[in-house]
Amino acid sequence: MTRIVKYPHPALRYESTPVTRIDEAFRTLVRSMFDAMYEAKGIGLAANQVAIPKRFFILNLTADPEKRDQELVFINPTIVKRHGQVEDEEGCLSFPGVYGNVRRAKKIKVKAFNLAGVEVEFEADELFGRAIQHETDHLEKRLFIDWIDPAAMKGLAPKVRELELEFRQAQSAGLLPSDADLMKQLDQLARD
Repeated sequence: MTRIVKYPHPALRYESTPVTRIDEAFRTLVRSMFDAMYEAKGIGLAANQVAIPKRFFILNLTADPEKRDQELVFINPTIVKRHGQVEDEEGCLSFPGVYGNVRRAKKIKVKAFNLAGVEVEFEADELFGRAIQHETDHLEKRLFIDWIDPAAMKGLAPKVRELELEFRQAQSAGLLPSDADLMKQLDQLARD
């Protein structure tokens, strides 16, 4: 089963490499990511949030597994235009319980490939635009906490430290590999 990694897993700061083939194994991975996203009650999930350092993410703004017609896959996405700015609250499945205001472009244009390998282009604003920017940041090893005002971040620091402590305790207990071993796994997956 595909599992969502939590901060400070090294995959969250690992720059993704381009997807070079869309085959049955890739489609199976995408489906398992949707399943994990729905189980976590999310609307978007980047590949590196499941420790796969590849440049793609998924979205379903309804967060409803019954609405598969709303599922979108963005492979090798690039935001080609940004207009205006707007601030709103964000959270992240890799940061359970952490929420903060993030300033993003008000409207964007993104190009990517879909699961059929066809190039697609979207103009997006509101939640759709924010979600695309959030997930694209993941692929470029940026996290939403990087954009939160430093004064506001001070209030979130205890929760972030708690996530770090839980992660390190899981490593100490042998439930998770060391950071060095995780980096070796990521390096291998990035080359595949």
